Amino acid sequence: MEPAIQALTFEEALAELERIVRALEGGALPLEEALALYERGQALADHCQRLLQEARLRVRVLEVEAEGIPRLAPFAGEE
Repeated sequence: MEPAIQALTFEEALAELERIVRALEGGALPLEEALALYERGQALADHCQRLLQEARLRVRVLEVEAEGIPRLAPFAGEE
């Protein structure tokens, strides 16, 4: 039985997604199995994207402007 996607860490989800991509690229799967893997892969990709977005928000640093007013500033390298 596959673990619930929401319970996976980013690294676990990414590793499973990579396995799914390799399996799908192999092209030897029956259609129904390929579709099921594709759907799980899409859910894993969405989960990874959510985790990355949460990490971006956590990385934001609080800096104080010259007037002493705190504001959130993006971490270096963030868009």
